[in-house]
Amino acid sequence: MRSDVTHDTPLAFTVAMSFLMGVVTTIAVYSLRADKLAPDVSEIHASPVAASDGSGTDAASAKDQPDVTPKEPAAAVPAAPVSPTEAGEIVALRGRELKLPVDGVDRKDLRNTFAESRGSRTHEALDILAPRGTKVRAVEDGRIQKLFTSKAGGLTIYEFDPTQTFTYYYAHLDRYESGLQEGQMVKRGDVIGYVGSTGNASPDAPHLHFAIFRLGPEKQWWKGEPINPYLVLSEQ
Repeated sequence: MRSDVTHDTPLAFTVAMSFLMGVVTTIAVYSLRADKLAPDVSEIHASPVAASDGSGTDAASAKDQPDVTPKEPAAAVPAAPVSPTEAGEIVALRGRELKLPVDGVDRKDLRNTFAESRGSRTHEALDILAPRGTKVRAVEDGRIQKLFTSKAGGLTIYEFDPTQTFTYYYAHLDRYESGLQEGQMVKRGDVIGYVGSTGNASPDAPHLHFAIFRLGPEKQWWKGEPINPYLVLSEQ
């Protein structure tokens, strides 16, 4: 009898220990799986503003978020260097919110033709293509300083701004607005002429040749320092 008891006790102990080890192993495996899955769950449900640094930006995930900071329009970065004086004038003119001089044209469709070559010279103006007869409007309040016809520009208008600092030059016009006269005061948006191809413009490509000049102290309507109109009129 003592011999049977001696053999029965280790068997029961072994069964009990095996059961306990199975339970412990199951718990351990479950815990490891839960830990492994936890980061995936948090990444899926993370909110960009869930943990803010006080500035409204998620400090922990900022470097992982796409950059949505508004970029400066390409138009503000000229293709060629400008002097500090011209840069300041461009900023000042953009602040005036000049009107596009040609009806039906969107700012995003403008093309920077200022530095293009025209034979032996630089263009120094903006070409705005439009159908012949499209209305041309004053970009700002001002004075019609000169109505002039030239071999290159055809029918042209020189408009002084209210401060007589700048000249706005409109060229290749098909005709002037009826009744337009030198010395006449015009308002922003007034019709002053119509798109054409007079002068040396191609008859097959009617357009407005538009230029801006900074006047000298003599206020000579035909003479001044050119400013790139594209950088003034393009999208802001």
